[in-house]
Amino acid sequence: MVYRTARCGLRVTRGQRDRVFGLLRSAGDVWCCVLELNGWRRRRQAAPLAGYQELCRELAVSGPGTFGELGSAGARSVLRRYSDAWFAAAMRRKGGDGSVRYPRRRRGLVPVRWYAGRFALQGRVLKIPVAKGCPALLVRLDRDLPYPPGQVRSVTLGFDAGRLYLDVTAEVPVAAYPPGRGPDPGRAAGVDLGIIHPYAVAGPDGRGLLVSGRAIRAECRQHLRDGKGRSRAAARRAPRPGQRGSRRWRQHRRRVRATQARHLRRVRQAQHEAARALISWAVEHRIGTLTVGDPRGVLAGKAGRRHNQRVRDWRIGHLIRALADKAETAGITITLVDERGTSSTCPKCSRRVPKPAGRVFSCPHCGQGGHRDLVAAASIAARTGGGIIPAIPSGAGITHRRAGTHLPGVHPARRDPRRGPPSRPAAPGHLAGTGPPPTPPGTRGVARPKARNTQAPDNPSKTYE
Repeated sequence: MVYRTARCGLRVTRGQRDRVFGLLRSAGDVWCCVLELNGWRRRRQAAPLAGYQELCRELAVSGPGTFGELGSAGARSVLRRYSDAWFAAAMRRKGGDGSVRYPRRRRGLVPVRWYAGRFALQGRVLKIPVAKGCPALLVRLDRDLPYPPGQVRSVTLGFDAGRLYLDVTAEVPVAAYPPGRGPDPGRAAGVDLGIIHPYAVAGPDGRGLLVSGRAIRAECRQHLRDGKGRSRAAARRAPRPGQRGSRRWRQHRRRVRATQARHLRRVRQAQHEAARALISWAVEHRIGTLTVGDPRGVLAGKAGRRHNQRVRDWRIGHLIRALADKAETAGITITLVDERGTSSTCPKCSRRVPKPAGRVFSCPHCGQGGHRDLVAAASIAARTGGGIIPAIPSGAGITHRRAGTHLPGVHPARRDPRRGPPSRPAAPGHLAGTGPPPTPPGTRGVARPKARNTQAPDNPSKTYE
């Protein structure tokens, strides 16, 4: 069994929206109360209260009805969130990371989680538990859940970029296959992560997969261009340091946050599509082990503002997590290895070659060639443990897939609304390849072969009286 989470929106009335925000504000009050309690203990040089059981005892002392409609189950989920954050920071500080800080920042809205048995889910209708004596709170989801109601283990209510959402976590069984058709752990494939191709896979028998991410890159570039234009337009309304800002400025900031959240949702969905295509291809070819090159070691280096922006938009951590989650559900093992030198090492003669500027790899020593990303994936596959470099996929052995087909502007029928009109006006008449064929000058049409040709000049020898 594995646990998976799906995010859904909420369709609520104005009264339901006010009550939901009341729950989130009450959760923020619980968070702030814990901060004030530990601040009071810190000023008296006492040990902080970070354990979940200690915090629950303090909550029991406060009594029912202290935090409005928020019940004890929802308040305990906030205490669990604080305790996990505190101990995670303590562990990282113990490991030598001095930049980590303990949770001491106040929050106005804090997500609330309820576990199975506390809520009721029937179709798209969710009954949210509230404090004793308060009327029932029913909300409606904006889509059907991808999991059966019996597998749902928890729901988390939150707010992000102007939208209320609900994260539904369910217990999903690992995929089962007929005998002889499931993934074989002895069949391994190398995975190279990139920006143009999020996943490039080199598998056994000369098979390979290339998942194109050019639509994702275009979405990131267009979002950056759109954000710069919006910032230039609103630069005059920006408040001075210390000022609150006008209503138009706050509206601009809300619009920026909503646009950023929409962009992240689009990129995240496209990367999920890419990971799903990779896992489907691996299951089809019975690959049981995926060796993934981990490029996160290059993220800390400074390579100029343009390349740093590309790396920031890459979202390499989400690529690895999406692939690992879907591989675990399909029963495939993921192994992370260092990918350093795989794109500049010949898999045939094992000699260093200059890194190609384009997509084609060519070794000047032995003449080995192929797609650069597939060559790197083959070298990564050799680091699984066996040390055998598979054949470089080429020709018909390469499967091509696209990620981000839902993005605006990918299909000719879906123009990106953020793009301005074309700088060059469209040609008059029908588009190329459409409409009836043009009639040559001086000839009659085919519909009326005996019709008078109005384009021909009059006969000068004929006189009219």
